[in-house]
Amino acid sequence: MSALRSIRNLTASSARALAPAQRGVCCAQRSLAFAAMRPSAQRIMMAGAARAFSVSARVRGEGATDVTLVQKLSEELAYEQEAASTAGVPDFVKDFTAQGVWAIKDVSGSDEVTLERTFGNETVRVMFSIADLDSANEPEYDSEGESETGEPASENITSTPIRVSISVTKTSAPGAINVDALCQDGAFLVENVSFYGDARTGTELTAEADWKRRGLYLGPTFENLDPGVQDEFERFLDERGVNESLALFIPDYAELKEQTEYVRWIESVKKFVEN
Repeated sequence: MSALRSIRNLTASSARALAPAQRGVCCAQRSLAFAAMRPSAQRIMMAGAARAFSVSARVRGEGATDVTLVQKLSEELAYEQEAASTAGVPDFVKDFTAQGVWAIKDVSGSDEVTLERTFGNETVRVMFSIADLDSANEPEYDSEGESETGEPASENITSTPIRVSISVTKTSAPGAINVDALCQDGAFLVENVSFYGDARTGTELTAEADWKRRGLYLGPTFENLDPGVQDEFERFLDERGVNESLALFIPDYAELKEQTEYVRWIESVKKFVEN
């Protein structure tokens, strides 16, 4: 029995002695096999290993910068809400709606506003976007309050130009007149007057209507019209309420709309990041 035990012990010792060498051979074989792979196969294998390693870090959906970002958004939101709470509904909006002439169509989340009214058998719509406020470039002033042109700051301040689209349709006749203009400093600067035989083509904001408008003759540039025709078009618009009063209201309401949408944007982004 002692001889058999000695033989078993000797065999086990030999196996243990050979195991490290065998493992080294296996590792060498795997290294050679990996080296023999095509570069693309090596990249796929390594990318798979990296993905397997990084998935656990993103399962929670929480980054290292989330807390500080939410903090800054909260500070900005508190500041904007405090300013809004003290302002309430501005007097210029109350006065405008109290006149009962124009209806304000302001959809939450949209950057466009539509003013609509009836004039006899006509429907007049004035549409503008707050996107023009973001693209406006303010003049730069030096330390003495003068602009780059040398004019005092108080004499160089102008309101932001806002592009408006004015449409006039009739219940008694087909078609629509569309007027493209800029609203600035209490005036409408007409750029173009076009006519569409189909009112839906001229007024609808759809891809189909936009496609139909392409390639159509839109009329001459307004400044190329006879001065007498220009004057009559301006009187035509003024009679329908597209006048100085409306030109003063639009920039103010655009500023109010932009502020409202900005606060809503902060709230939405903050809620998304912190959840």
